[in-house]
Amino acid sequence: MNTVDRFLKYVKYDTNSLPNIDKVPSTEKQFDLARELAKELREMGAEDVILSEYCYVYATIPATTKKQVPTVGFIAHMDTIPEISGKDVKARIVKDYDGNDILLNEEKDIWMTVSQFPFLKDYKGEDLVVTDGTTLLGADDKAGVAEIMAMAEYLLDHPEIEHGTIKIGFTPDEEVGHGPNEFDVDGFGADFAYTMDGGPIGSLNYETFNAASAVVKIKGLSVHPGSAKDQMRNAALIATEFNALLPANEIPAHTEGYEGFYHLTSIKGGIEEAELEYIIRDHDMEKFEKRKETMRMACDLINFRYGEGTCTAEIEDSYYNMKEKILPRFEIVEKVVSVFKKMGIEPKIEPVRGGTDGSRLSFMGLPCPNLCAGGANGHGRFEFASATQMEKITEFMIELIKSFCE
Repeated sequence: MNTVDRFLKYVKYDTNSLPNIDKVPSTEKQFDLARELAKELREMGAEDVILSEYCYVYATIPATTKKQVPTVGFIAHMDTIPEISGKDVKARIVKDYDGNDILLNEEKDIWMTVSQFPFLKDYKGEDLVVTDGTTLLGADDKAGVAEIMAMAEYLLDHPEIEHGTIKIGFTPDEEVGHGPNEFDVDGFGADFAYTMDGGPIGSLNYETFNAASAVVKIKGLSVHPGSAKDQMRNAALIATEFNALLPANEIPAHTEGYEGFYHLTSIKGGIEEAELEYIIRDHDMEKFEKRKETMRMACDLINFRYGEGTCTAEIEDSYYNMKEKILPRFEIVEKVVSVFKKMGIEPKIEPVRGGTDGSRLSFMGLPCPNLCAGGANGHGRFEFASATQMEKITEFMIELIKSFCE
């Protein structure tokens, strides 16, 4: 089964994860895809196939060489985001894309337009997998899952190809930040790994954000509005006041590249109490720490204005910039660049404005840069994947694996 056929099969599984669930996996339905992947790995002849109680799938492709070469891992996540449905995905292939607007859903008049997504023109001539515009596609990260599975099947069917031991790992709950929580790094047994969770072919990431989450709670005081003068404290209004204390231009809509941000993800409440949820991001650790301190100072100022205990801010680190752990093993990045160039693929090295499982896995002792998977417009109804690129990425993975024996 080729990469794209596998992908079209896997996107039919509804595997969204959920935040604020104190267990892994956060949704039992992720096991449906995990069981299928474990079954297929056993059928194709992989060794040491394990489906753990926490919904992690592990497998080994045994070495075909006696050379002393590193054990390389490949990892992808099975879950999709909780915000947009991944159920009943209606995927289809647009053959030889002509570079113009794509009608996704005639009945609902849903179009993916070049005016909204100018980079679509970069995909002219490629075969694109799209949805009907009512769900996400799931290329993030079932494209990576499909590529790893296709690679595994090819190597197991061609034992004449010389390579070292290959480790495979599929994780749940990446989209809610819990992917590495129960990952067995020691049992996985790789010297290093690559997450297949990136964008267009050639993309390579070894820098991620430092990340934290924050929950800000405001306590108010409800008094009859007819006699509220100098007494009422409207928590909802104070919440907006708190947000206004943060730099207005340091939000996702106004930042790019290495610029960090504060991102208000949720606000709710009324007169008596209100709650704001944020994520805090920055590539630079010093600036990251200053961002957290800015949020604490904003809370202190609210308490100065309205009384101690009005505002509390709970800030928790999520993951850190994996660059710190990749630089000492930079040869694993250079190897990727070398193979890209050998195949005529232009390397696109850029920082991730987010994180991957590899962020935390790198700090858990498994250096883990992130590689292209061929998807685009992730986390939305206009998500698509290049079938052309996915097949090429599978070829690249095989060449990368072979290169460690050269």
